[in-house]
Amino acid sequence: MGHVDTTLKSLQQLKKIGHITPSSNTALETITSLMNVGLANRCSHHFARLRVKAVRLDQATEAQFALDTMVAAAELLADAPLDAIVWNGTSASWLGLQRDEELCQRISERTGLRASTATLAFHEVFRSMGATRIGLAVPYVDEVTTKICEVYGRLGVNVVSHSSLRQSVNLDIGNNSMDDIRKLLRAADSPEADCIAVVCTNLPATLLVEEMERELGKPIIDSIAVTFWKGCMLAGIDPTMSNWGALMRGELTG
Repeated sequence: MGHVDTTLKSLQQLKKIGHITPSSNTALETITSLMNVGLANRCSHHFARLRVKAVRLDQATEAQFALDTMVAAAELLADAPLDAIVWNGTSASWLGLQRDEELCQRISERTGLRASTATLAFHEVFRSMGATRIGLAVPYVDEVTTKICEVYGRLGVNVVSHSSLRQSVNLDIGNNSMDDIRKLLRAADSPEADCIAVVCTNLPATLLVEEMERELGKPIIDSIAVTFWKGCMLAGIDPTMSNWGALMRGELTG
């Protein structure tokens, strides 16, 4: 068997994870690919885009996350022989966890695949590590930040400190500097917080998790990383790796 044939066979044998992705997102696909370098002989990631341009508390924003539209994106992903599908977005953090629970149920019914989301994965990790008090770091405007605090609080996760960049346009969110994100994470921390949650899959804070965990002395749960982690777990891949923070080293979950 030649090199090309061997490569093709290897590609066909990879576990395949599908990601429903906000259309204006510029961070998660690149960072997911970087994180997957050490797993490239075991799994691959595939993306379908869902139109999302801004995040506010209004009907136009909520309409971007209509379940029928999201399920249709999942069905397109499932035209490929996937092993799992994830919604790589955090909309249920302010719209309510039941939205993602219904979404996953509908995706599984329509495609036969296991499904999860960034927000569901966050709360799975919180439960596993026993975190009930968090520092919240987000790029969003104040009304969205407040709503996230309310939704999390109803789930028994109290936001004891938070910081935001007060941005609503997703292209702006993806273009924040690393220094601005460092400041955001520092401002989100407090002595009472068990960990820091970075809620947004277009904020490239993932690249700073290892560095900022050392500086702040506590875990940082990042949206892109937690979605990557959950997608791999659904596909039967152990994603344990170094250089991407405590979650990815396997220190926060059983």
